[in-house]
Amino acid sequence: MKEAEIQNQIRIHCNTGDTRLWRNSIGQARTKLGVVNYGIPGPGGSDLIGFKTITITASHVGKKFAVFAAVECKSPKGKPTQEQLNFIDYIKKSGGLAGIARSPEQAKEILNEDNL
Repeated sequence: MKEAEIQNQIRIHCNTGDTRLWRNSIGQARTKLGVVNYGIPGPGGSDLIGFKTITITASHVGKKFAVFAAVECKSPKGKPTQEQLNFIDYIKKSGGLAGIARSPEQAKEILNEDNL
């Protein structure tokens, strides 16, 4: 299965309830005024970004917070770039949910709030 197909399956299966993921296109466009870079955060940004709403315990009981989420979609043989690995590592170290998924099931595991 191709990466784009896996990405679409992940969006369909994971965009439910308390989780929202959007396509993060990254690149450059040439305009009359010069080059415009787009995508978050540039090279290395995950294919799908968004958030998962969680409920905090103790002093924040009952309040909901959105936790940044990033899913890098890969085909069965696809390999992440070092920039992609760095981005995933940064998001995880910053308290977010991030990882590489080759199926909707793997994406759901990445988005499991027990990973926080």
